[in-house]
Amino acid sequence: MKLATFTHQGATRIGVVRDDGIVDLAAAAPELPREMIGFLGDAKAMARARDVAGTAKAIPLAEVTLRAPILNPGKILAIGLNYRDHVEESGMKLPEHQVWFNKQHNCVQDPYGTINLPAVSSMLDYEAEMCFVIGKRCKHVPAERAHEVIAGYFVGNDVSVRDWQLRTNTWQIGKSFDTHGPIGPWIVTSDEVGDPHALGIRAWVNGELRQNSNTKHLIFNCFDEIAHLTQAFTLDVGDIIFTGTSSGVGMAMKPPVTLKVGDVVKVEIDKLGYIENRVVPENAETVIG
Repeated sequence: MKLATFTHQGATRIGVVRDDGIVDLAAAAPELPREMIGFLGDAKAMARARDVAGTAKAIPLAEVTLRAPILNPGKILAIGLNYRDHVEESGMKLPEHQVWFNKQHNCVQDPYGTINLPAVSSMLDYEAEMCFVIGKRCKHVPAERAHEVIAGYFVGNDVSVRDWQLRTNTWQIGKSFDTHGPIGPWIVTSDEVGDPHALGIRAWVNGELRQNSNTKHLIFNCFDEIAHLTQAFTLDVGDIIFTGTSSGVGMAMKPPVTLKVGDVVKVEIDKLGYIENRVVPENAETVIG
């Protein structure tokens, strides 16, 4: 099942994608929660959505705007240096331990929304990543049970401002600029994905293939990641995990290539769909209040 957040006729709701349409769950099953985190946290919601999705009237996808599936996640956690080829192109050693950083929730962007070229930097880069969302609050989860807490998977781009990322030991700010976390286009539930560690993952810039790998090359797989994180803190429903990127990022090219205004980045993952985002100049106007 494909779960999406969408806007139609000025209202934002959640629905189930079916072929070229989307079933509005607010209309088909009005008793269900109206936003995605509440839906994922409702133990009976998934079964009810499946019941109505096959027969309810669908709105054509062309008539809606797909939004980030999780609009306001509690946590966004991302792992660095998690594909061997990316570690090698970065000139770094294979990590002995998982390397984690936060992306602030303000970075979340729609699957086909624009991404900002910051006013303070021109060193903008892309990172194609598979993401997943937590569907059950959890702590101390062994790797062999980690699949039980994943609600589904989707496509992400860990957009990075490289000079801000690398000038300190913590990467958080350089990974968290507004609009620098486009995700979507929908959540594909775990039962439909099957093995998440056998999916081709690709990124194009202006139609040029830059990244071409497979999630089987993850150093620490999705289940290892959950086992590690939940030793430290609780993961909550709606938390988003970025699982790392492969080789082919712009700053590792010789010479390095940064994203410019007008560039279009497309990230696609087998079974999950694709997101596509155009780079635009940031509006640097002061905002207070």
